[in-house]
Amino acid sequence: MMNATANRFPSTRRSLLIRLKQWDDDRSWRRFFDLYWKLIHGTALKAGLTDDEAQEVVQETVLAVAKNMPAFHYDPAVCSFKGWLLHLTRRRIADQFRKRHRKDRLGQQSDPAVLEQVPDPVAGNLEAAWEEDWRKHLSEAALDNVRRRIKARQYQVFDLYVLRNWAAAEVARALRVNVAQVYLARHRVAALIRKEVRLLEKKMG
Repeated sequence: MMNATANRFPSTRRSLLIRLKQWDDDRSWRRFFDLYWKLIHGTALKAGLTDDEAQEVVQETVLAVAKNMPAFHYDPAVCSFKGWLLHLTRRRIADQFRKRHRKDRLGQQSDPAVLEQVPDPVAGNLEAAWEEDWRKHLSEAALDNVRRRIKARQYQVFDLYVLRNWAAAEVARALRVNVAQVYLARHRVAALIRKEVRLLEKKMG
């Protein structure tokens, strides 16, 4: 059962990758699943799979990570973790298209050689979809990290004015601040988010 509350995507840290090499480290595997299932699931959906198929992609990709992690060498200059995870996800998506093809041919004798040639109709778009979701989750993580560090009122102003598109005067009345404070909060929080995004980009594999 996937954790529906897992909505953050912080950076991949070397220590987590090292701990994942230990098969009995349940806490690290649980954290890994919470961090990455939405990215994998969303990419599978964009590839054209159903929700059930996408969930299977998530499970099979995590199993593939577990199987291959002992041999994975974390060196962003040679092979980024992001690229490696995309490679595993792409293969699991292709598996689902082949499985769908088998179901379509139910009752017929399937030739394995033919099944291996079943194309992924959106294979060329997977990388773009992956990058789009990666950036989205990165921004969400940056916003969440900043929210945890600033005062609640400052975040409320930013949330209403920037994220919910309220008028500055309306925000000022609702939170009992002046309009200048609304503009100042937007500027400060936006700057913090941009800085956090840059930091996360440097840490991500």
